[in-house]
Amino acid sequence: MGIARSCFCACSTLALIAGGGSAALAQDSEAQASASTSAQGTEGPVIIVTAQKRVERLIDVPIAITALSNEALDDYKIEGGSELLRAVPNVNFSKSNFSMYNFSIRGIGTKAISAASDPAVAVSFNNIPLIRNRLFESEFFDMERIEVLRGPQGTLYGRNATSGVVNMIPAMPEFTEVSGEVRAEAGSYATRRLGGHLNVPLSDTLAVRAAGMMTKRNGYDFNTYTNKRVNGRDLWSTRLSLAWEPSENFRASFIWQHFEEDDNRSRTGKQLCTRDPGPTQIGDTTVPFDYTRAKLSQGCLAASLYDDAAYGAPNLLGSSQFFAAAINLVGYKPDTREPVNGLSLLSPPYRGITQSRNLREIETAYDPVFRANNDIFQLNFEFTMGDVGLYSQTTFAKDSYYSSQDYNRFVSVPIFPDSAGLVNALGIPLPNDGLTPGGIYTDPQLGPSDRWVAVDISQSENEQWFQELRLTSDMDGPLNFNLGANYLNFDTQDDYYVMSNVFSYIAELLYNRRGNDIIDCSQPETVPGECVYVDPNPIDQIDGEGHNYFRSKNVVEIESWGVFGELYWDVTEDLKVTLGGRYTKDTKTTTPIPTQLLLGAEDYGQSTGTTSGGYISRGFREFPDTVLKSDAFTGRFVVDWRPVTSFTDDTMFYASASRGYKAGGTNPPRIDVDPEVIQYEPLPADFEPEYVTAFEIGTKNVFAGGRFSLNATAFLNLYKDYQVSQIVDRISLNENFDATTWGAELEAAWAPTERFRVDATLGFLQTRIGDGEQSIDVMNRTQGNEDWVLVRPSPAVPSNCIAPRDKVEAILNSPFTAPPDGSLSNMALGSLCAGSKRYGSWDPEREGLPLYAMFGFTYDPLTDAPNGGRGFFADLSGNELPNAPHLTFNIGAQYTLPIDGGDWQLTLRGDYYRQSESYARVYNTEIDRLKAWDNVNAALTLTRPQDDFSLQLYVKNVFNDAPITDFFLNSDDTGLTANVFTLDPRIIGLRATVGF
Repeated sequence: MGIARSCFCACSTLALIAGGGSAALAQDSEAQASASTSAQGTEGPVIIVTAQKRVERLIDVPIAITALSNEALDDYKIEGGSELLRAVPNVNFSKSNFSMYNFSIRGIGTKAISAASDPAVAVSFNNIPLIRNRLFESEFFDMERIEVLRGPQGTLYGRNATSGVVNMIPAMPEFTEVSGEVRAEAGSYATRRLGGHLNVPLSDTLAVRAAGMMTKRNGYDFNTYTNKRVNGRDLWSTRLSLAWEPSENFRASFIWQHFEEDDNRSRTGKQLCTRDPGPTQIGDTTVPFDYTRAKLSQGCLAASLYDDAAYGAPNLLGSSQFFAAAINLVGYKPDTREPVNGLSLLSPPYRGITQSRNLREIETAYDPVFRANNDIFQLNFEFTMGDVGLYSQTTFAKDSYYSSQDYNRFVSVPIFPDSAGLVNALGIPLPNDGLTPGGIYTDPQLGPSDRWVAVDISQSENEQWFQELRLTSDMDGPLNFNLGANYLNFDTQDDYYVMSNVFSYIAELLYNRRGNDIIDCSQPETVPGECVYVDPNPIDQIDGEGHNYFRSKNVVEIESWGVFGELYWDVTEDLKVTLGGRYTKDTKTTTPIPTQLLLGAEDYGQSTGTTSGGYISRGFREFPDTVLKSDAFTGRFVVDWRPVTSFTDDTMFYASASRGYKAGGTNPPRIDVDPEVIQYEPLPADFEPEYVTAFEIGTKNVFAGGRFSLNATAFLNLYKDYQVSQIVDRISLNENFDATTWGAELEAAWAPTERFRVDATLGFLQTRIGDGEQSIDVMNRTQGNEDWVLVRPSPAVPSNCIAPRDKVEAILNSPFTAPPDGSLSNMALGSLCAGSKRYGSWDPEREGLPLYAMFGFTYDPLTDAPNGGRGFFADLSGNELPNAPHLTFNIGAQYTLPIDGGDWQLTLRGDYYRQSESYARVYNTEIDRLKAWDNVNAALTLTRPQDDFSLQLYVKNVFNDAPITDFFLNSDDTGLTANVFTLDPRIIGLRATVGF
């Protein structure tokens, strides 16, 4: 098939989609449909899809669909799931901070981050949903087509399709002849790609197909600190498929696909921050010292990410971890007996640091490590009995993932004191020259450094089983049906670690020092007093039980089953009604495992009298499983009309009403502490299911003998309890908001001649969060109320709080604010936060009298402050949903020039994509604003059709733009920095393809 024709076939916006029937059946039906169309005199190809889990012409399916063949993906230069937005209206894509991503359709995506959450866009492989998949990391290869269904698909696709479906249909074995293809590519950043497939008929009824691809390239980003390129790729995929058709009534197929990656891919881009120096004035009181201002600073301001000031570093002088180390003594100078503290409150860790404004240039002390491994096994059966077909699809998927990278994304100044030669209070030299000889601390996981180093690890191991049975009719009468049932079982363990040498330093300096010695907490029977276990193993061999690092361990099992059916009634030759329904029942079982950072226990197991509030000093307590059950009835009602007109070759109008559902889930548990030591406002233990009621009208049209197609759609979606999360108390807190989305979409393709073709998509979108919805914005906890002040908490508490201005002024006006006693006032300020019930107690009996009591007032943040001191609610009424640009637009054009009498063809293609501005969070503040951005791609392809040979020179991102496509806000104790995500840079490549 020639370049022009194949691209027209793939990109024609007759595109609607589906998923379900066997590939062999789809191919047979396509040949029959094409022959029928030609007999009617309509030019151009016919696109066959299975969006309604039955084989149909795309134009006959009353759903908004875009279908892209393997050739179309090449033409658009769409290499993976993140680039589908350039071909589909009202689609957006962004990476999230951990092992997930957000693929959104019509403003709705996966903004909930939890091991127990589900995607809002169902990602399917050959019509089978995959809860965890490598859509972001892997690259498309040897595909039959990619189908993107827009709008809720709650009847046939079920629980995780409240905004749509992405269905990846692989090419299946053919029985005609031995055939294959090999392609090799070289390009910018030392890119090397090799791929292809081989199709071998073993008999008239048995065929096998093998396909594979590999990509290697250097990093897109440069680390100026390690002087290395990072964010590179070293990945490969293989697929083996077998098809068997022993008779006309029985077909079977088997697919095994494997993906593997091992490189230095970065999960996130640069980390931006407009530094918050802290206030110089609180009411009538001057804030006199930098360390006190830092205590009243949140680290980063809620300012635009596009200002020059955003390329600063957070103010971590007031960090609770930094403060905890700074107020503890390392030792004394032997000659003067001058005390030496663990860190200096006069030395901010990021003083004077600014970043390069090049978003592809980072400066971190640790280069990323990325590994992923994914296998999919699928067995399909199809048995036809006259006009009724029985389909069975069985799928097992296994996925493992590991990613580590610099957590703070900045290189600090040297922070540790030189402990060599210091003595204790009795004048005895510290053993082994103390913890930081030469100003260098050796962390068991991160190694030696004189600077603040932090690394996070995101990893998961999961398995999924899925079984679906369907009974589908294809009768000549007016009624047909599609009935089915499916079962899903999904098990996962997701772990998220944050390792910091300051954490380990605090554990050894504050908790594990007995006199002159650092004790070993791994032997509980020999440990007197409170102790925090420090994992002694290197980062790639950790035992996972350390309290010197943060670990969020999430163990979840999901069981789901559903029964569904659709009835198709041809009321007349031109009028058809579709009525569908589905019942889904979900059970999510979560094992609550609270975090244990820097928590220990008296006598290694006794909670009485601990200063940290912990119950154990090593490992994690597991609590009884939480079982969350939900069920829902969903369905759709569609009327479509196919009038015969004098000005179109084929026309359909349709109107639909549908219902979608996505299960709720559990929020991760917070820290496991004794409420007599640390007590704060509870957070919701779970979040609600998400529902949508959707209305859609549309039309699909073919003109001029197939040379012009035009599709138009308008929609209204009413969402109840849309799921969105943010980091609160070091966990992903998922919240629910009602919202409305509405808009319109246009898709058009025009081929005025055999040589020239133009295609375009346009998406218009409006979103609105419901009246009365509210949430606490961690970037603006006071909401402008001047009677309240933001305060950083005590070291045991993970989140900032707000405190009454008069109480803050009372502490600031005390004589304890000035050096050398300034740390006492800082401790008192921290004790104004809930969670600090005993922290800083000055009562000799340790009955919990808080430190602020010595300043002459009483105060209980849990009852006297809004929301337990967490802050005031922000009113979200009328705000826009995140990642929902008002306009998305793409136009592409190509011209083919015959050469040497038509033996050769030269095709020039260009594509332009643009999306308007949007917001990254529900609060719609200045920091949330994402500017509009565009993208230009071009390709020059030389082909010799009779030899099945092509040579392509392409340029992706022609103008080398680096727009911020989204960002993720980090936790309070990192200073509320923003991890940003950008487009890939300009890539110039040359590819040769040979078929046989």
